[in-house]
Order: sequence, then C-alpha cells, then structure tokens
Amino acid sequence: MEQILNPSIVHVDNFKEAAATLISDASFDVILLDLTLPDKSSETLIAEILSLAAFSPVIVLTGYTDIDFSIRSISMGILDYLLKDELNAVMLYKSILYAIERKKAVAELKESEKKYSDLFHLSPQPMCVYEKGTFRFTKINNAALLHFGYTEQEFFQMSLLDIIPADDRQKVVETVISQNRVLNQTYHAKSRGLKKSGEVIEVETFSTPIIINNRECTLLVANDITQKNHHEQAIVKAIIKTQEDERYEIGGELHDNVCQILATSLLSLGMMKQSLATPGMRWFDDCDRYIRMASEEIRNLSHRLAPAFLDGSTLENAFDALLNSFNIDERYKVVLAFDEAVNGNTINHDLQLNLYRILQEQLKNILKYAKATLIKVEVSLDNNSIHMCIADNGIGFDIAAAKSGIGISNMRRRVELFFGQFELNSSPGNGCIITISIPLPALN
Repeated sequence: MEQILNPSIVHVDNFKEAAATLISDASFDVILLDLTLPDKSSETLIAEILSLAAFSPVIVLTGYTDIDFSIRSISMGILDYLLKDELNAVMLYKSILYAIERKKAVAELKESEKKYSDLFHLSPQPMCVYEKGTFRFTKINNAALLHFGYTEQEFFQMSLLDIIPADDRQKVVETVISQNRVLNQTYHAKSRGLKKSGEVIEVETFSTPIIINNRECTLLVANDITQKNHHEQAIVKAIIKTQEDERYEIGGELHDNVCQILATSLLSLGMMKQSLATPGMRWFDDCDRYIRMASEEIRNLSHRLAPAFLDGSTLENAFDALLNSFNIDERYKVVLAFDEAVNGNTINHDLQLNLYRILQEQLKNILKYAKATLIKVEVSLDNNSIHMCIADNGIGFDIAAAKSGIGISNMRRRVELFFGQFELNSSPGNGCIITISIPLPALN
C-alpha cells in the first residue's frame, strides 16, 4: 500500500464488525475481503458483504485456489479475486486502482442512466420503447399511460399496432419495413392513434432505432396534434369560405348584371338593323356574334365561380358542366363515370364544393401543361368513403419537382380538411393520375 499516499484504512476482524462498519459508512473506495472470517465465510460471506457494500467495489484476498469458486465469485459481483500466495504490492496496487476507476465509471454510468430514466419517465410527451419485428412495448412513460388511458401492465401486454386504428396498421408496418432504419437516426411521420376509450387522434411521431440489452428496439415520441390540426383546419375552412363567398358574389354579378347588360346591348343592336345599309350589315353581324360569344364566355365563367349545385342541382351535373366548359373546342375525349349514390344528401355541401374545386384545379393543370387528348373522371362511394380519380394521358411530369406547387398543395389541403388521403402518380411520358379517398364518418 506504500504506492498510495496517505491511505485511510479501516480494519475489522469479523463479519459482525464489518457489517456494523458498512452500515454506518458505505462510502469506501474499495473493500478487501478475506473469505475465512471467524463468523462467516465462502459464498454466504460474499453475498452479504455485497449487499452491504452499496457501490463500493469488493476485492477478494484468499488462499482458496478453486477456479470454479473464483468464477462464481466474479459472477456474483466481486471485482477481482486475488490469491495471497501469488500477491505482491504491484498487483494489489493495480487491482485497487482499477477498482477505484471502475467505481467512478460505474457511478457516472448510473448517473447518466438516471438522467435518461428521468428524461423518459418525467417527459410530458408520450414516449415508449418497442421491439423491432414484434412491435411489443418494453418501456412506457407516465405521459403515455395518461394520454392513451392504459395501465402499465396493459401496455406491456400490447404492441404498437394496438394503439393504431385497424385501417392504418398495415400501412404503418409497410412504412417501417420500407425505411430500412439506421441506428440512432430519427424518423418523422404523421399518423392516427387509438386511445383505450376508442377515440381516434392525430399523432406526429419521432422514432429512433436503438439497441437495449442486445435487442433491436425503437424509441418513439408521440405528439398529439389533434387540436392543433383542428385549429389549423378551422382557419383554412374560414379562408376557403371567404374565397367561395367572394367567387359566388362575382359569379352572380357576372351572370345577373354583366350578362343582362350584354343582352340589352343585343336588343339595342337589333333596333339598328332596320336602318343599316347592306354594306354595314357585315359589321352588324360581327358585333352580334362577338356579344353572343362574350355572353357565353361570361356564363361559363360564372358557372365555374358559382357551381350549379349551389342552386339545387346535383354534383354530377356540376361536374358535367365543368368538364364541358373546359372542352368547348372538343380537343379532349372526356369520360365521366359518376356513381349515382353520390348525388343527393349522401355527402354535405362543403365536401361537394371542395371536390368540385379539386376537379377544377386539376382541369386547369391539364389545360395548361398536360398536352393530353383524354380526360377520365371517376367518382364512387364505397366502404363509407367517397373516392375520386382524375386521370389524363398527357406528357406527365416529375412528382418530386412538382410537389411544392401551389395547385397541388391546394388540392391536398382541401382533402386533408376532411381527413382524407391524396395520392399523386405521374412520371415523364406517362400522364397523371390523382386519387382521392375521403371517409364520410369524418363529416359528422
């Protein structure tokens, strides 16, 4: 011990004294244990000293040379097993130094683990850890218990898929598998969650693959964004309603006032016809034709701004009129397949109007960019959802380059207002297909 400056050594002769000493002060840097104390020995002595030693490392000093026993001692928690006959000062010094450094490392590790545990369990955000492959929960924090309504015992009998609506589970599994996840890399997603009460919520998740006890797991943080989304949707709905009111007002003014002025102009022009000489009739006919063309264009425009079904017509008639107004010169072959069940009171006014605006937006895109000859529109009702597909055989485009476009963003936003799904498929030379699916129960 001469290599350690000013060591403070406490010596006891038996287990009873050792126990009393450790109970009063368990903060020793290292404990040197002889296995042949007069009142206790062998494995029993080791087990009881370890239970009293707290975080102090224990080094056995013995003349007992049984290899199997030494291995068992190490497995019980003994840091080192030194034979007295082979012991020298350097060996003991190294063992004690290693024990002290290991104690520091263990203390730092435990402090780190405590910080992680506190961060996990005391976080206000729902957090969990689940196994790769089985999706079974291995850890859950208090926020998740409170938010989803399950007890800890119930959670440990469940998997991640049990807190996801049945309709979404396969998609979640496919998404996780397709990501080919890398350790310690964070993945962001939005999905729906399912509480014990049956309430469906909207969730934003951040997940990170990790290794725990040599098992591949995932740490998941879930933020409930239901209220946030509802608030944002309320703002978007208010904006859209303001736009629609303005469009309807403009459409009404065009139809009722400007068309009336043009109709009066035609009457006035007709009054002049009797007094015109033959050479002037060519100019008369041109004026008459141009005014009628302007009237027709204004009627088409007013019908686009204020769809016909707003005045009691069906959505199918409104779609048909819209398609015809975009195909006056008959440059396209137009196919409209409309499920009769969609008409009437099956879906509410707001959804009808938004479906109309989505079709209107895509028709403008086709007219402006697609160079198509065929437009197909299908609307159907199935499994309590309304489906709409808009397809063309145009030149197509690179989706990655077009995702941020205002038109596509507007269509996607209108679908998300009704908790629907919007899919866009296109590639250069292969036309474009937009598929929309909106659950009708979400409208209640």
